[in-house]
This record gives sequence, structure tokens and C-alpha cells, in this order.
Amino acid sequence: MKYLIGTLLCSTLLFAQTETLVIDAQDFQADDKKGISIFTGNVKIKMGQDKLNANKVDVYFTTDKDNKKVPLKYEATGKADFEIVTKDKHYIGNGDKIIYSPQKQEYTIIGNGFLQEKNDDRKVYGDTIYVNQISGEAKVKGSENKPVRFIINVDRGEDKGTNQ
Repeated sequence: MKYLIGTLLCSTLLFAQTETLVIDAQDFQADDKKGISIFTGNVKIKMGQDKLNANKVDVYFTTDKDNKKVPLKYEATGKADFEIVTKDKHYIGNGDKIIYSPQKQEYTIIGNGFLQEKNDDRKVYGDTIYVNQISGEAKVKGSENKPVRFIINVDRGEDKGTNQ
């Protein structure tokens, strides 16, 4: 293989369950003193059913009470997209920059944001999109030149098979 594949495996505590975080990339750099790991080149992150892909992902770490490194924040840039599966929802989205805070289970999409809720086929476009995996809450902000756009298929209750 021509590319150096950097794979980081670590565990995180999520609702008393341990899941494996897998990060694949073409290049990896770390600065333990600053608490940052930088992955570049076709970065693919997977934990459980959730996925995050980008050209570059910066992972910020903190140290927990057991002196273990715990991911604090992920910042994905360059063709950034993700897929989130919660208890009740299934989201896909993309944007210029995606920030994921695992301890809060929050995603923020900044710049040219798109979010689709797959269960109901609802789509939202905006400059800033926020999703909380725990509460299922979503917020979207637009601008004067590029307002929020919400698209949903509405069933009007008409019987399409008969003419009356």
C-alpha cells in the first residue's frame, strides 16, 4: 500500500458501554503536551454506527481521573461528512467544518451545512447546524444572503389512486 495508514484504537465510556473508536488516515501527528492528534488524508472515523470522514481531523484530548486520554473534541475539515445514529433518529450531513464533542454528544456543522434526518426524509441547509445526539435537538442558523432552507415531504391525505 502506498499510503501510511495511521490507526488509533482507544476506548471511551458511553452510557456504561465501552465502544472502540477507529481512525484511519494517510498521516498522523501527535503532540501529547498540547493534547492534540492530527490526522490528514482521507480520514475515516468510526465508533459504533457513527461515522465521520474528512481530509483532516484534529482530535483534542483531555486526561480523565484514571490518567487515561479521553477525546474531548473532534474538528473535521475538507470534504467533511458524517452519519449519526441515535435511539430515535438517523442523520447524515456535511459541511465545511464539523465539530463533534463526544462528552456532550453534540455535532456542529459550520459553513455550507446540510443535514438530513433519514427516518422522515427531512433536509435542512444552513450556515450553522447543531445536533445533540442525546436529546435529538437540532438548531439551524442562516444568513441574510443564504437563509435556512427546510425541505420535508408532506402527505396531504389525498387518495392519489382515485379521481372524485
